[in-house]
Amino acid sequence: MKKQRPVNLELTTISFPAAAISSILHRVSGVIMLVGVGFLIWALATALQSAEGFALVKGLLTGFIAKFIAWGILTALGYHLLAGVRHMFMDLGYFEELVSGRVTAQVVIGVAVIWSILVGVWLW
Repeated sequence: MKKQRPVNLELTTISFPAAAISSILHRVSGVIMLVGVGFLIWALATALQSAEGFALVKGLLTGFIAKFIAWGILTALGYHLLAGVRHMFMDLGYFEELVSGRVTAQVVIGVAVIWSILVGVWLW
């Protein structure tokens, strides 16, 4: 059977539901944490090599770019943790309905925004 329905492949015109946005952001935050862990391991290894390495890392971590990277890593960690707990509850059979899934996704995104602001205030 041929289906002659239109296919919309332009992602900018598609309105994603909150649960889809939450799921996509969960994956993105995982990638950000993976890259961030590489940065943190480099900083730790450099700081432990010598006193000069420690001074270099200390100097880098007081700059704006390092604080921005730390803010990004902590924001991603907080969001990933919140969305992961949401997914674990869904795996246990809770909040799987359409309305409760949308509400929990919106709550996770809202709490993550508050977390991001608090982390930003704490770092600066």
